[in-house]
Amino acid sequence: MILTVTLNPSLDRAVAIESLVRGEVLRAAPAHLDPGGKGVNVSRALLANGVPSRAVIPCGGPEGEQLVRLLAAEGVPMIAVPIAGRTRSNITLAEPDGTITKINEPGPALSGAELKAVVEVVLSAAGSADWAVVCGSIPPSLPVEEFSELCSRLIEAGVQLAVDTSGPALVAAAAAGASLIKPNREELAQATGRAVNSTEDVVAAAQQLRALGAQAVLASLGADGAVLVDEDGVVTGTAPVAAPRSNVGAGDALLAGFLAGRAAKAEALAEGLAWAAAAVSLPGSRMPGPGDLRRGHVHIHHRPDLVRQLLTRD
Repeated sequence: MILTVTLNPSLDRAVAIESLVRGEVLRAAPAHLDPGGKGVNVSRALLANGVPSRAVIPCGGPEGEQLVRLLAAEGVPMIAVPIAGRTRSNITLAEPDGTITKINEPGPALSGAELKAVVEVVLSAAGSADWAVVCGSIPPSLPVEEFSELCSRLIEAGVQLAVDTSGPALVAAAAAGASLIKPNREELAQATGRAVNSTEDVVAAAQQLRALGAQAVLASLGADGAVLVDEDGVVTGTAPVAAPRSNVGAGDALLAGFLAGRAAKAEALAEGLAWAAAAVSLPGSRMPGPGDLRRGHVHIHHRPDLVRQLLTRD
């Protein structure tokens, strides 16, 4: 079982428009509402593909109640920790050429008592988990030191820890000794202070995070695929998508597929890329199921060209 922890979940409303023009009244197709947040998406992707998962989410207000209803409707096992603040709502504007514009609210602050309740629930639920996956932005009120302590306590509990976040929290997770961290290109550059313009740059930045304590780094690079760096070396892969519709949640699908792979690292990377490519081919933040996967489109490179220039952003 894979436990996911989303400290700042959301309602994700996706709206299709012909083109984004500032200052104009835009006509849109009917909106699609999904439960959101990186960890929530990981659980949704895992469950859609028959992999047991359980989600921990702090939630509050009418939006939090709606989030719980949406997850229940999808059959997502969850532990909802009530908070006084209002669960955030995000908006995605999708254009026909695949251009995505996201508007994300910051999310509610957690009180000390609320944070303690979340941590206690996570540690209790982690006892039956193979992996604990802590994903997404951290609440505005949460000090990085407390996030680091949560990571350390999960590791001390004997669970494998995967973390997908950004900024100082990503560095803290690496320093705590996370089994896996999954930054995208921008997050990797921000965390290491390095320019990331080629595969070689990605590997160097990943090794910098491994030197802090992270066991493995899975870097998602959008249309440029992904790079896995661990003690065994470097593996890269790509999965072209002929008709991209939305990259929202693609990184979450990548992480879910990688963890679901449960095989040698290259095979796990290939599975993750298949899930990510499938997510890109779907609208909004829908997560792919078995019928959406095209594993034959994935290309894995055991001897990667480390000077390949990166042309796209995650």
